Amino acid sequence: MSSSKLPSSTHGSMSNQKRSSANFHPNIWGDIFLSSPSTNVDATTKLQHEELKEEVRRMIKVVMDDELFYRLRLIDTIKRLGVSYHFEREIEEVLLNMYELDYEDGQTLETTSLHFRLLRENGFGVPCEWFNKFKDDEGNFNMSLTSDVKGLLELYEASHLRVHGEDILEEAFGFTTTHLCLAEAAGTIEYPLSALVSHALYQPIRKGLPTLEARRFISIYRDDASHNKTLLKFAELDFNLWGKSLDLPTKLPFVRDRLVEAYFWALGVYFEPQYSFAREILAKTMVMTSIMDDIYDAYGTL
Repeated sequence: MSSSKLPSSTHGSMSNQKRSSANFHPNIWGDIFLSSPSTNVDATTKLQHEELKEEVRRMIKVVMDDELFYRLRLIDTIKRLGVSYHFEREIEEVLLNMYELDYEDGQTLETTSLHFRLLRENGFGVPCEWFNKFKDDEGNFNMSLTSDVKGLLELYEASHLRVHGEDILEEAFGFTTTHLCLAEAAGTIEYPLSALVSHALYQPIRKGLPTLEARRFISIYRDDASHNKTLLKFAELDFNLWGKSLDLPTKLPFVRDRLVEAYFWALGVYFEPQYSFAREILAKTMVMTSIMDDIYDAYGTL
C-alpha cells in the first residue's frame, strides 16, 4: 500500500508570498483619543466635584416644594446633562411624588408634555388622554398651539414614547413635526431653542445615546442665559472622555484601527459610568473580532 506523502513545508517561501491587502484608509481619529482630561484628575478637582454633587443633591430636595414645572425642568435638565445616575434615589422620590398627585387640568402644553415624558420614560403608567384637552371640537390639535415652540418641542419628544393603539400620540407626532419644521424653515426660533429643535427633528431624545446626547446638551445648555451655573459646572466636571490607544498601526499595520468605533458601540449598550468594565470588555471583544477578520483577509488561505 502506498503511503500518502505529506506536503512539504512551505515555511521558507511564506515570507516571499504576496499577500492580498484591502488597503484600509488610515484611522480618521488620529491621536485625538489618546489622552483624556480625566486621566490626571488632581485632588482639588475631585473635591470640587464632590462638593458640587452634594449641592445638586440639595437642589433636588429643595425643589420638592416648588411649582410642578420647576420640578420637572430640573429633573429633565439633570437627566439630559448625563448626571442623573448620581441621584437615582432622589429623582425617583420626586417622580413618585408627582405621580401620586392628581393631574392638574390647567397645565400648559409644555408642562403637560414634560410631565408625561418624564413619568413614562421612568416606568410610570400615565394615560395619553392627558392631551385631549389640547384638541378642538373636531378632534384636531388646536392651531393656537403652533405659536408655542417650547410646548410643541416637548409634545414632539413625548410622542416618541407612544405605544400601539395610542392614536392621539400618533397625531401629536405628525402635528408637531409639521409645525416645528415650518418654524425652523422660517427662521423664527431663537438660539439656543433653535438648536434643540433642529437636533430633536434629526434625532429625538428617545433615540439618542445618553452619553453623546449629554455632550451635545452641555454645549447648548451653556449658552442658555437661564442656565444653573452649579449644575452646568458639575456636568462639565463629571463628563469623561474615553482613553487609550492599542497602537495597532505599529503592531499590526495591515488591520483597521477601530478602537473608537468599538467603544462607541459599547456605549450604546452600557453608557452608565459604573459599567466601565463592561464597556471595556465589549469594546475589546469587538476590536479583537475585527483584528482576526483583517488577519484572515490578509493571511488566510483555503
